[in-house]
Amino acid sequence: MQTTNSIFLVRPASFSYNTQTALSNTFQEQVVSKSDIKQQIVLKEFDTFVQKLIAAGIDVQVFEDSPSPPKPDAIFPNNWISVHADKTMVLYPMCTENRRIERREDIIEKITTDSNIKKQIDLTFFEKEGRFLEGTGSIVFDHINRIAYACFSVRTDKNIFEDLCQKLDYKAVGFNAFDNQGVKIYHTNVMMSIGKGFAVICLECIADKNEKNIIRESLINSNLEIIEISFAQVINFAGNMLSLAANSSQIIVLSQRAFDCLSVSQLTKLKNHGVLLPVSIPVIETTGGGSARCMICELF
Repeated sequence: MQTTNSIFLVRPASFSYNTQTALSNTFQEQVVSKSDIKQQIVLKEFDTFVQKLIAAGIDVQVFEDSPSPPKPDAIFPNNWISVHADKTMVLYPMCTENRRIERREDIIEKITTDSNIKKQIDLTFFEKEGRFLEGTGSIVFDHINRIAYACFSVRTDKNIFEDLCQKLDYKAVGFNAFDNQGVKIYHTNVMMSIGKGFAVICLECIADKNEKNIIRESLINSNLEIIEISFAQVINFAGNMLSLAANSSQIIVLSQRAFDCLSVSQLTKLKNHGVLLPVSIPVIETTGGGSARCMICELF
C-alpha cells in the first residue's frame, strides 16, 4: 500500500521557534508575537487541521503533548517514528537534543498495542555518535515499488539510511539536494513527495546531473507521473504534501500556502490522482519550518 487511512498527530503544548533546529532548517522564521497568543493560534490551526482530516474520512488519533519538559517541535512526530505495513516500528535518531525528548514511551506502547507491532528497529543509539536519520522527514518511501529516497544532510546519514533500507527490504536511492542559495536541503520531504501514481519533486534542487538522471529514471520506471516544482514552490512547502486513503479515493493533504503557489497545470495533474485537501497552517509552517506532511505520522 502506498497510502493508509490511519494516522496520528500530536497536539502541541509548547509550540515555539526552535533555535536548535534553526541551525539547519532555513525554512524557519522567527516571528515576533506574544507566546500565549501564538499558542492559541497554533492550537486553532491544529484543531481545524484535525477536523478537516476527519471530515475527509481519515482515521485520526490525537495525542496530547505533555507540557513538561517543553517541546517546541512536538507537532512534527513523523521525524522520530514510523510504522510500516509489515508491523515494523522504527525509532529514529534526532539531530537536536530538545527534539529527542519528543519520543514518549506511552505513545510507543499505545501504538505498539493498537497496531499489533511485531518488530521494533531502534536506531536512537546513533545519537551518541552524532549521526542522525529523521524519519519520514529524511526518507520518502515509495511503498508500492519498495524504494526509499533520501537527500543527505546533517540530519540524514547515508550509512544509517542504507542500513535501514536493507532491514526493511527497500532499495535505497540517495542523492544530494540544495536550495537556491546552495544550502543543503535539510529534509527530503520538503522537496519531494510520492503518492499513488505520482511523484512531486524539485529536480532543480539536484545539482549533479547523474544523480538527477538516476532519480528521474527511477520514478519513471516506477510508473509515477513526475510533477515538477520549482525552488520558489519548495520554499512555499509545495513539496511537503502527503497522500492518504479515504472513501476509496486518494486524499492529497497540503497547506493552503502550498496550494496557492501551484500552477493550474500542476493542480490539474494532482487532481487526476486524488482529491486535494488544502489546510491553512501559516503560523505552524512559518515558525516551525515544517508543513502539512511533517505533522502526520502514518499508521500502516
